Amino acid sequence: MSRLVLRLVINAAALWVAARLVSGIAVESDAVSLLIVALIFGLVNALIKPIVALFTCPFYLLTLGLFTFVVNALMLMLTSYLSGGRFVVQGFVPALLGGIVISVVSTVLSIVLVDED
Repeated sequence: MSRLVLRLVINAAALWVAARLVSGIAVESDAVSLLIVALIFGLVNALIKPIVALFTCPFYLLTLGLFTFVVNALMLMLTSYLSGGRFVVQGFVPALLGGIVISVVSTVLSIVLVDED
């Protein structure tokens, strides 16, 4: 259970950093809204992203994996749509840049905070 909470906090921090660094991405400033958006983002990545990845497998192969950035941007835009105004992404380019920032921040925080037992 604590791993799930830690993943939620890591996602929330990554979304917050993306909103601060990328023009065109905005998130409400209170912590509860940020955690709700992080939960939505986690569910989208856990439930919908594998299905999209399955159907777009030829594009992954054709672009040598670079299509991952496009799928991440689409998942970020879907999170924006599902969040009900708590999280706003204004177009594909901010979503693409935000997806890159979120990936980098999540990876760094996972390395630093997650203890492998």
